[in-house]
Amino acid sequence: MLRKLQIGAAVFAAAAGTAPGQDADPALEGVADAAGDTDLWQVLVSGGPVMIPLAALSVIAVMLIIIYFFSLRRGAVVSGRYMRSAEAMLRKGDYYGLLAVSNRHSNSVARVMRRTLDFLTKNPGSTLTEAREIAETEGTRQASGLNQQIVYLADIGTIAPMVGLFGTVLGMIKSFSVLAHDAAATRPMLLADGVSQALVTTAAGLMIGIPAMAAYAFFRGRVQGLIADLEAATTQLIALMGAHFKPGSMRPPED
Repeated sequence: MLRKLQIGAAVFAAAAGTAPGQDADPALEGVADAAGDTDLWQVLVSGGPVMIPLAALSVIAVMLIIIYFFSLRRGAVVSGRYMRSAEAMLRKGDYYGLLAVSNRHSNSVARVMRRTLDFLTKNPGSTLTEAREIAETEGTRQASGLNQQIVYLADIGTIAPMVGLFGTVLGMIKSFSVLAHDAAATRPMLLADGVSQALVTTAAGLMIGIPAMAAYAFFRGRVQGLIADLEAATTQLIALMGAHFKPGSMRPPED
């Protein structure tokens, strides 16, 4: 057992460039100590002032991802409860009752029907073709609103690497300034500090931009599915309205 330990010590010493029983190189010990003392916070601080906007972008991106995860769901666009109520009232021709129900719901299909029914009640002589145009216009607006929400993630995914690149340029300027003032390069630590800042900001920008773009791609697929559900639900309700619609039937209920 003792023989094995001696052999292991000899191999380790050979890998470190020293012989057994000799002292290790002080320079290597200094590098090891510096590496051991470096933590994540020190690495982030070494990025310089550019890390502040990058940190803000990362916080915003995380908040948006959490918000979209809970808000971009089918219930926020098409509610089964609302669809059942709307279909029952359309079969009975109770447009004012459906308008009241639509006002109590906040999902997208309810907003489309609310705008359509509001137009029909204010213009009793309107035709079904005009009602369809109102529904299509409002549906397009609701779809644009869903797409506009997730665009912020794409913006962060684009801006964060650019901010990191700006920090890279600042770090390289800092390094070349050292060379300009000291042609003999007697201050390698100052030169390395600028290069380190450049690399840290680049890495930070990519670490924020890549997840933001990945989240944007994920939510974009979800939004497209929600828009398809909205179009299907709106088409179903408008078709049901057309089956029971009569021009001039939008009269206020008698007291």
